[in-house]
Amino acid sequence: MTAKSKLRQHERDMDLAESYEEWLSAAQAHDAVSDMATWRKEEPSDLYDHAQIRYRLDRLRKYRKQKDWSGLLYALNEGIHGNMGGMGKSVLYRQAKSGTKTLIEQYIQEIDDALRLLAELPDEVIPIQQKLDFFYRSNVCYGRSALMLSGGGVLGFLHLGVVTELLRHDLLPRVISGSSAGSIVAAALGCYNDEELQRLDFIALLESAGNDTSGLIRGWLTGAGVRFTAENTEQLIAATIPDLTFAEAYAKTGRQVSITVAPNEPHQRSRLLNAVSSPNVYLRSAVMASCAIPGVFPPVMLKAKNEKGEPQPYLPARRWVDGSVADDLPAKRLSRLFSTNHYIVSMVNPIARAFLPRDERARPVRRAASSLGIGIGREMLNFYRGIGKRYGDNWPKFNMMLHSVHALLDQEYSGDINIVPKFRFQNPFKLISQPSSEELRSLVLEGQRAVFSRVESVRRCTQISRTLEEILHRFEYGDLRPAPGTYRRPKSSRRRPPPTSAQMKSLRAGSERKPTSTRVKSVSKGQRKTSGVRARAKSTAA
Repeated sequence: MTAKSKLRQHERDMDLAESYEEWLSAAQAHDAVSDMATWRKEEPSDLYDHAQIRYRLDRLRKYRKQKDWSGLLYALNEGIHGNMGGMGKSVLYRQAKSGTKTLIEQYIQEIDDALRLLAELPDEVIPIQQKLDFFYRSNVCYGRSALMLSGGGVLGFLHLGVVTELLRHDLLPRVISGSSAGSIVAAALGCYNDEELQRLDFIALLESAGNDTSGLIRGWLTGAGVRFTAENTEQLIAATIPDLTFAEAYAKTGRQVSITVAPNEPHQRSRLLNAVSSPNVYLRSAVMASCAIPGVFPPVMLKAKNEKGEPQPYLPARRWVDGSVADDLPAKRLSRLFSTNHYIVSMVNPIARAFLPRDERARPVRRAASSLGIGIGREMLNFYRGIGKRYGDNWPKFNMMLHSVHALLDQEYSGDINIVPKFRFQNPFKLISQPSSEELRSLVLEGQRAVFSRVESVRRCTQISRTLEEILHRFEYGDLRPAPGTYRRPKSSRRRPPPTSAQMKSLRAGSERKPTSTRVKSVSKGQRKTSGVRARAKSTAA
């Protein structure tokens, strides 16, 4: 068998893999045949500053070997950010199938180990105040990752496969946004904690029988090929999303979920609903509004819980429609609210595919022509939109339609890591039709397969931020929590999210317990991962 035949066979194996382990085995075999395994081991490349990464890696290792903790802290202060020396470029993760440069992986792992080691060092070695100042500042400077789920009609079930696979690898970000069909999955993630999500099988829920709410979905699935109605969507939302407000959902899960809705009236701006901007709004009403496709479903009025715990209209003079029309991927707003600077996009919107960036390895002329065509199209749309505004009173419906089209096309549809599941719907009306059971399972599986090739890039690009979040969680609520009165809270901690109800309960329990030591016992899953590191740090410091 020739090398090309072997490569094609391994590519078919990757396309047909039903688990990440199967895909990784085929990807590693593909890299061995294509010589990309050798490329991973070779440090020099014009894609990143390999000399700088090697210098910093050797320096961190030297400080750890010499037990120079102050030098290690200073070196980390110099350069904790995700694109040091260009190592965060997406093209570095598109060369080999099974990973990026080994040097980059080693450097990220070295920073991870150094952060855990410094957190575990006794206060006599590095004062607690100095450690808190460093970790809070590093967390703000490094930023956070967010998962953005696009709209896409029935293709929104692809998101279910995406989030299931990310959750299985413990890579699901805490900041999540959803528009239109993506809002259903985002809201479900905001209402169920990790343990419930691991036990809950959404596919079984959709296919289960009985007289409970899940039976509504089974009846909804039996009408395969029939167009959605507002009642169908409302039943689906009621069966999958608990009746919680944004604030109640955050207090339960700690996930900062945002739902995008677009105004049905001109001269109004789209809204990003979440526990910060609209804590008392019901998730169900926000999702129903975000799924209200203009011209297909009627606009929706939002509902919120008042001070008596009763539902009432929220902005009763306003009606809202499909969130993907105005702001499918609200990266800028998430950045302002939650300090996010790294975005993982699950893109299933068929219209947005034309606006996704082309492969950087494509010919420059082709890339330039594509960008020029998109730019000219947007400028022409701006021109006609200006005419529509001028004569808006005479052409109200045309002006509204033009405004919606402009908002739909004049958006940024890509992120740092783009997960683009495959789909084969030739008929556009299938996007607003009820899927059969086989189509549903196929969509979820395609969503999982789309994540396989992105697992390693998501893991490496978010590893440091996840470690910083874990360490700060331990300082605030876990075994690294300092005794009251021994520290002051740094100014940079103001950007931290408020504690959930479970965390507040832990804090109250800790304050009522007699202080037999300066720290509270372990209470979180992440602490078990670093217990061995802490023990080694104590023995090393001694």
